[in-house]
Amino acid sequence: MYDKLFVTGQYVAPQLAISRLAGRLADNESVPALKNRVVNWFIGRYGVDMSEALESDPTAYPSFNAFFTRALKPGLRPVEADQSVMVSPVDGAISQLGSVSGGRVFQAKGQSFSLNELLGGDQERAKIFADGEFATIYLSPKDYHRIHMPLAGTLREMIYIPGKLFSVNPTTAENVPNLFARNERVACIFDTAVGPMALVLVGAMIVGSVETTWAGIVAPGERDVNVTRYDGLKTPIHFEKGEEMGRFRLGSTVIMVMPTGTVTWNGDQVAGGRVRMGEAFGKIMPGQQETQ
Repeated sequence: MYDKLFVTGQYVAPQLAISRLAGRLADNESVPALKNRVVNWFIGRYGVDMSEALESDPTAYPSFNAFFTRALKPGLRPVEADQSVMVSPVDGAISQLGSVSGGRVFQAKGQSFSLNELLGGDQERAKIFADGEFATIYLSPKDYHRIHMPLAGTLREMIYIPGKLFSVNPTTAENVPNLFARNERVACIFDTAVGPMALVLVGAMIVGSVETTWAGIVAPGERDVNVTRYDGLKTPIHFEKGEEMGRFRLGSTVIMVMPTGTVTWNGDQVAGGRVRMGEAFGKIMPGQQETQ
């Protein structure tokens, strides 16, 4: 009964208004006492481990979003150095992972969504990843909310796709059809040593906004798909493996997609399992590095 009420509430709630208001409040720096109360409540409610934070004093953050996107102490998330290994881009829980099948990506309990829609509706863009491999990782409120590169790569394009703002927790994943391809999202396409890689940053209810290191806050609330090309830049935008590429200003989900024949996910990575940024997540298939 609770799940049905929760999902029904997602449909009837003014998602955009609630989320944008939450984002403005989370950025507010004018009432420190209120901010401190909210931050301390949040830490207690969700079990946030502040001993990992570079700034462990919750009152030192000027806003809730500054706290939410907090940096970690150096060395806490070592990045697997083996160049044949793809690493987790975030701390979180694996929602699902596996192969793209018939242009669709598995969501949960018989639910799936369109890869073409996920990446902005361009068939040529989606064709690159047809029958490839995907992994969906959910960031819970307590998690570290910066997003890092699973492989070294050069930015090709960024696609902002407008949409709804359903929650992306396990309950909605099981009950809201086409969830990840209907929510607002930012798809980033990188060229890597093993071919193209898509990192899709999915918005959700109460997510103030998505931020990338090269574009800042990506214009939320637009009505149309917005594609920005970066492959013609005189100075390419390049990231090393493990380098920060974005942040969730209030949290959500990351979906990684790789072309067929490029990587295999580690056998110990399963739906429901926890991962940490920088740990080995997949293995580059033999011969891939040499052929690019």
